[in-house]
Amino acid sequence: MPNLMFMPHPNLSDEINRNIVQSEIEGGVLLSALPPSTVLHIETQNHRYTAVLLGGSEAMLSGHPEFCPEPVQVAISGSTWGGAMLKQRYIGRGMHLEFCHPDYRTPIITSRIQEIREQSSDERKDQTLADQPNCHVDDSCPHD
Repeated sequence: MPNLMFMPHPNLSDEINRNIVQSEIEGGVLLSALPPSTVLHIETQNHRYTAVLLGGSEAMLSGHPEFCPEPVQVAISGSTWGGAMLKQRYIGRGMHLEFCHPDYRTPIITSRIQEIREQSSDERKDQTLADQPNCHVDDSCPHD
């Protein structure tokens, strides 16, 4: 049976090794493990984001009043502990989400991530039904 425990890397500082261990404990999501159209709800200290994954690192992101009040296509770089080291294509609790926005030259870094939740297919189905206008076959529907 392979050893799944993180082994400190001798070329990394104690602080970085501690951060890696902490991210393993707190948990997170590796984007490559999720199929396109997965919906993630990401709660940071300051905002609640919704990310609809498009594949690779691309996502439709909303939830920030300035950068993405409406869904905008971004590239999720990954998560950081607040320094220069980035855990690529990973969204981790206790870390800061980093993404590239098409209207900004530098990456955007969020406040600390407190919770990550994948929206279930039942919730998506309920949301899709709630978004549809209530029309019957005999009714004239202005949304057609």
